[in-house]
Amino acid sequence: MGFSTLKDVYIDQLQDLHSADKQAMAATEKLAELAHNADLKSALQRGVKGIKEGKETLATIIRGHKAEPQGEFCKGMEGLVKEVRAHVIDAKYDNPEARDAMIIAQYQRMAHYAIAGYGCCSAYARRLELHSDADKLQKCLDDTYHGDKEMTSIALGEVNKAAAA
Repeated sequence: MGFSTLKDVYIDQLQDLHSADKQAMAATEKLAELAHNADLKSALQRGVKGIKEGKETLATIIRGHKAEPQGEFCKGMEGLVKEVRAHVIDAKYDNPEARDAMIIAQYQRMAHYAIAGYGCCSAYARRLELHSDADKLQKCLDDTYHGDKEMTSIALGEVNKAAAA
């Protein structure tokens, strides 16, 4: 695809973010299965639901611009998911609390990638005066920030303490 306008960049980045969400959702489902701490497990399950909602929002926006959501494959998230696999899913842990600490680290890396994507897309939508798109993307961004903050709270409140013991 050639890029001539900001709208071209916008659609490309929406598709890339849709792919990122699809990959992150599958990885987060695995993280939720492996989580030991009950609060962490619940937060990850809410994260899966939020990622799914974001993916659906992106699909609706993309289709509204007469494009297909599957137009891109996000190699950035692919790398982050490989890290999830290497550091959590396939890794050996003697201590489930240490695994929980790593789960939070890996989840937050994926969340920060999504924060960057939603932030850029929201800014593009505002510049393009696509106010409805911008509002929807801002909600996804706010929800992702909330999930990231919740993970930090769980880490500082319970998980890191247990992992250090």
